[in-house]
Amino acid sequence: MCGIAGWMLETGRIPGPGVLARMTDAIAHRGPDDHGYSEHGTRDGRWHVAFGHRRLSILDLEGGHQPLADSRSGNEIVFNGEIYNYRALRAELELEGFEFSTRSDTEVVLAAYTRWGEACVRRLEGMFAFAIWDAKREGLFLGRDRFGKKPLFVTRIGSGIAFASEIKSLLQIPGVETSVNESAVWLYLGYRYVPGPMTLFESIFKLPPGCVATFISGRFTVERFYFPPDRQDATAVSVSQDPAREFARLFGDAVDKRMVCDVPFGAFLSGGIDSSAVVAMMTRYSDRPIETFSVGFQMDEYSELDHARHVAEHFGTNHHELVVTEQEMMSLLPELIGYRDAPVSEPSDIPIYLLSLHAARHVKMVLTGEGSDETLGGYPKHRFEPWVGAYQMLPGWVRRGLIPGIVSRLPYRFRRARTALQAMDLELPADRYPAWFGALPPDQRRRLAPGSAATSGLAACAGTRKLAEFLNEPFASTASSPLRQLLYFDQTSWLPDNLLERGDRMTMAASIEARMPFLDHHLVEFAASVPDRFRIRGNVTKFLLRESVRELLPRSILDRPKVGFRVPVNEWFKGPMREYLADSLTSNGSVTRRLYDRDELHRYIDEHVSGRVNHEKVLWTLLNLELWWQAQLGSGADSGVGRRLAEARSGGVC
Repeated sequence: MCGIAGWMLETGRIPGPGVLARMTDAIAHRGPDDHGYSEHGTRDGRWHVAFGHRRLSILDLEGGHQPLADSRSGNEIVFNGEIYNYRALRAELELEGFEFSTRSDTEVVLAAYTRWGEACVRRLEGMFAFAIWDAKREGLFLGRDRFGKKPLFVTRIGSGIAFASEIKSLLQIPGVETSVNESAVWLYLGYRYVPGPMTLFESIFKLPPGCVATFISGRFTVERFYFPPDRQDATAVSVSQDPAREFARLFGDAVDKRMVCDVPFGAFLSGGIDSSAVVAMMTRYSDRPIETFSVGFQMDEYSELDHARHVAEHFGTNHHELVVTEQEMMSLLPELIGYRDAPVSEPSDIPIYLLSLHAARHVKMVLTGEGSDETLGGYPKHRFEPWVGAYQMLPGWVRRGLIPGIVSRLPYRFRRARTALQAMDLELPADRYPAWFGALPPDQRRRLAPGSAATSGLAACAGTRKLAEFLNEPFASTASSPLRQLLYFDQTSWLPDNLLERGDRMTMAASIEARMPFLDHHLVEFAASVPDRFRIRGNVTKFLLRESVRELLPRSILDRPKVGFRVPVNEWFKGPMREYLADSLTSNGSVTRRLYDRDELHRYIDEHVSGRVNHEKVLWTLLNLELWWQAQLGSGADSGVGRRLAEARSGGVC
């Protein structure tokens, strides 16, 4: 696991000395164990190529230094990730005459490119983002894994490009445009994250998941090599062959492969079925107790530590617990916004970071349960979405008057019903899918932020029109099943641009690697090959997973309803953070208040602090956008917001 950075620029636009080192220093947390650089020009002298690397040593601790070059072909690589089938690929390549000087998967990826060219990515199993210098073609080849577990950001500089694992690295290059992309702001207010390939920076974009890119002679092209299988209807797989047993076999293989490393490892354990299933399977393949790590809050109704402890005791793990306070949460916001290069869209980012720091004292790699909900149908929205068509056939006065009027009077514990009805009333998937988890649907966005750019332009792509098509890809499923269409959105937007981005930044900020067995593409493809009833059966979510681990997990965990990892933001915004919230969004020091209608903004704040309506998602979204924007302006502690953040660090607002 590592951080990569580099460029291919016209010789006349080479940044000054030390820039490459500053780019890698900016992401030193991703690789504190080693670093390396290389620079060279093309034969005609027009182009200058530079690679930088920071290494977190997981495999081949003594070897594996990067950048890594092949003396025969002249090709060179910087690589971030883990390839789980590298041993099999290495054996195959050795039979064809390739020789290896290290035990690292990086050398295997470079040899695979030399042998199979751009098609090599189809042979790789795991998580990856890399750049390869192709000496023969004198160009760059970039690749990103199927589901976007590892990040790769790109910016155009003149006729050239620069790339990096994190945006902060690109911002070290003099002249990189840092203007805020207000089209992305508009989408952020709806999604609570910025959908790829956009970022909040006008000139910087993400290489989409499952894609490769080439840059040769000033021409940048992007092609997709992988579509998640829910893009189409289920294939003709016989369900008489016990799908649960086959899923269990594939799941076991996925866990086993991800336990291969040369350093101590463990697992994040929430007490839910996903992480519990991972831990249960890990115990099958380990000859020593698994190290498990859980995080909770002082408020019992928001803590699942008891459930996690029950699982840990059942499997005899070496269990570690961490209790997070509200002061720790809010004091860390500025720091974590810096790590994310974006607003902290999920409050759970903060306890995950603290848990990662805690785990890093004991292990260097963890397995997590990420990806199960988005591939197996684990959210309430997956049960509701198939009923959207029927709901929208109701008369308008019932759908928009009677039912919402009744639901609006229900207690807070019925908030999911309110969210479901709001989403089900939106006819366009491009509006409805983000609304299931999002902050504001389009009509509410227009009322709150009438001055925002209500467009979906991709100025960040700097003339690369093809990338604009990827913004609409999450809505491009041709499956006839509403469930599969929504899952496809989850797998191509919600998962890579929110959850996986969150997981990567928070774990790498603590210099720890996270691996996700549920996103093994063989496992995902099998789950998508069976009929919908094996994912959602009545009110039972993730039916296939539950059946596959029924003999492994305690019934109390197996049949426990999904709770989700909730942070008590609702209570904080009504209590200790009330003045901090209002001051950040409405004071003269606020950068973003110009975007909002004053009365509408105050309505959201007043309704929430009075307890009439829970607007925690909206208010958290707005607060983090404000803090991020202030950080980009470099206002620091001299500004109003900077002063309030300093107070937050010392506990003054909590």
